[in-house]
Amino acid sequence: MKKKLIFLYGGKSPEHEVSLETAFSVINALDLNKFDTFPIYITYEGIWIQGPKLTDKLTFSEQLRFKSGKERKFATSDQEVSVGELISPAGISFESENTVVFPLLHGPNGEDGTIQGLLEVLNIPYVGNGVLASAAAMDKIIMKKVFADAGIPQVPAVSVRAFDWKEHREEMAQDIEGLLTYPIFVKPANLGSSVGISKATDNRELKTAIDEAFRFDRRVIVEQGVDAREIEIAVLGNDTPICSVPGEILPKGHEEAFYDYKAKYEDNSTILIIPAELEEGVLEQIKEYAIQAFLGLDGSGLARADFFVTKNNEIFLNEVNTMPGFTPISMYPMLFEASGMPYNQLIEQLIELGLERYEAKNHLQHQFKD
Repeated sequence: MKKKLIFLYGGKSPEHEVSLETAFSVINALDLNKFDTFPIYITYEGIWIQGPKLTDKLTFSEQLRFKSGKERKFATSDQEVSVGELISPAGISFESENTVVFPLLHGPNGEDGTIQGLLEVLNIPYVGNGVLASAAAMDKIIMKKVFADAGIPQVPAVSVRAFDWKEHREEMAQDIEGLLTYPIFVKPANLGSSVGISKATDNRELKTAIDEAFRFDRRVIVEQGVDAREIEIAVLGNDTPICSVPGEILPKGHEEAFYDYKAKYEDNSTILIIPAELEEGVLEQIKEYAIQAFLGLDGSGLARADFFVTKNNEIFLNEVNTMPGFTPISMYPMLFEASGMPYNQLIEQLIELGLERYEAKNHLQHQFKD
């Protein structure tokens, strides 16, 4: 019997468009002979619209952007709009006992534990990390506390609340300059894909960067810049995760640039070196830190761990992404492709890992008996 696979994508998030591209790539890599596959588009307003069953490859990503209508259909040209049926989020719990949900949502309301919490309550198997790992890794402030507790080295950082910044802007900027040295990076606490991230080289740029980050979140993290290589490694598994080969990111301009949203998804200017050249001891330490971080978050399924490596081979864990992108230029699938696991096999492995975790949780006792 075929498994029924439901894709969730889009969402109330600044990373909505990234999610759409991810869904397009993953769906087109799927073997439709093995799965009955249904797309569910979540609009910017949070409305759920289910499209028709997938029976063939998609020709362009905009086919996955639905409006509600009586007859579900995919657009046949980029001048049309696909049509789907409005559904309640809870409605997916009545689909089938053989159903697996694949949340391809990035950022808030998808990667932060919220959609995972819904699926847990509905008792539906799903791909990827659970509530705790998703929420903790999404929040860069909490994530850093978890990694610090595990003894994993990180660059110095300061957290800032919007309320405090509004009331004490000048004093806080001076305090940050007393703790960190330029260049400084400013990030919203709860976003990915480099949305809202800015580099500051002086007081004016610092204030502008913090103001920009507060457009996307009420909490911001300000990090020490470091002269280092950007190394990423992919993690796959549940209780006994494995690592891929490492990859290195060289944004356009190298020393002066950083891996921002445009470099990741729009201009293709970034150079990805896979596998990255690292000394054996450095590579083994990165793998060890990546596994420690994954297990420390209680991760499951997948994650991408991002590191800085200095000229002196100092290693700093930058962050862990629990739902990394799967676009054609995304690092995570490319790293496992280079490790001997093709894209379609990786997707099927993630589905199996989701089912494995679901079965393990279902064997737990849910009723107290003396």
